[in-house]
Amino acid sequence: MDAHRSERILCLTTYEKGQAFLRQAAALGCRVVLLTLDKHRNGDWPRDVLEEIITMPERLTLEQITNTVTYLARSRKFDRLVSLDEFDMMTIAHLREHMRIPGMGLTTTAYFRDKLAMRFQAQRAATTGLSKAAVPDFTPVLNYDDLRAWMEAVPAPWVLKPRAEASAIGIRKIHEPEQLWRTLDELGDRQSFYLLERFVPGDIFHVDAITSESQVVFTTVSGYGKPPMQVMHEGGVFTTRVLDRRSEDAVSLAAINAGLIPAMGMVRGVTHAEYIRGTDGRYYFLEVAARVGGAFIADVIEQATGVNLWAEWARIEVASLRSEPYALPEQRALYAGSVLCLARTAEPDTTIFDAPEIVHRMKKHHHAGLIVRSEQPERVRELLEEYSRRFAELYLATAPVPDKPTN
Repeated sequence: MDAHRSERILCLTTYEKGQAFLRQAAALGCRVVLLTLDKHRNGDWPRDVLEEIITMPERLTLEQITNTVTYLARSRKFDRLVSLDEFDMMTIAHLREHMRIPGMGLTTTAYFRDKLAMRFQAQRAATTGLSKAAVPDFTPVLNYDDLRAWMEAVPAPWVLKPRAEASAIGIRKIHEPEQLWRTLDELGDRQSFYLLERFVPGDIFHVDAITSESQVVFTTVSGYGKPPMQVMHEGGVFTTRVLDRRSEDAVSLAAINAGLIPAMGMVRGVTHAEYIRGTDGRYYFLEVAARVGGAFIADVIEQATGVNLWAEWARIEVASLRSEPYALPEQRALYAGSVLCLARTAEPDTTIFDAPEIVHRMKKHHHAGLIVRSEQPERVRELLEEYSRRFAELYLATAPVPDKPTN
């Protein structure tokens, strides 16, 4: 390990997350420097393993962040740069290119960050046979004549999506052209940062994967209860569960994802992709991010498989840094799921739920949440259905849809 003591990884995050990545990278013998915001200075960071925690003010420009990191580099040699949060991915990609440090650059990062770029790339992958995922009809919000022609050709409803937000934040359902024009007037100069897409009803799934040297080596296919967009906009209880690995959905989506992720340019790392099974039976690509899934999804996957996606992401980065092969840890084939909602009280008491399958009680301010695990996927499904109804009665609160993510 001493031979590797000069290796140093700079991790950037403007949200409080990624602690398992930081610990794993340090456990592998790397020096880990965390760059975060001043407001997270006293966050729950693994200070015992970090070489440094450096903070900066909010809302710095890209040039100011570049100046900050390159100033740090005068006295510290950074071998890898890692963004622990999706909203810092483009910043880190810019820094990699500016400092000529290996890793995903701006063009490829856009396929995992910009919803318009990823749709064009997914469409190309489908056209060339690299992917079997269909892509809903979409159009950039740029030329008004093109928009008029597209709306004439594609039946409503449509969805207007921000190109660079995460989850369902900022998405608006559009039912007729006049509604779109009014919305674009409201957006003003921001309208080009959106895309318009055909609304595809159906069941929504997420596929969480690990890729090593352009090959997907680990996959878990899960299904949401209510669609995240519906939970975000209408309120309700969020649930997700690992699907029966023998089911048609799990087998089909694993195969689709294995073709799509390398076609998007992923060489190594973790991905969180979402797909929808339309009423026509086809699987449609919704979005993909080069990050660990939020909303305790990583915890659910770890309970089911024993694989911690944060830790494996760190192992992949260090293996690449050392030109060593990456190997997955041993896995288990259990099933898990989560139930989560915004709660009316600050610290909701979930002890009335006492099924032996409960393996984790979430501790988050004004949230109620549980993770359950079983050898049987049907048992997980039954518990989530029962608990989501009871959560709605006992805890559920509603809040306005945020304009941007909150930490």
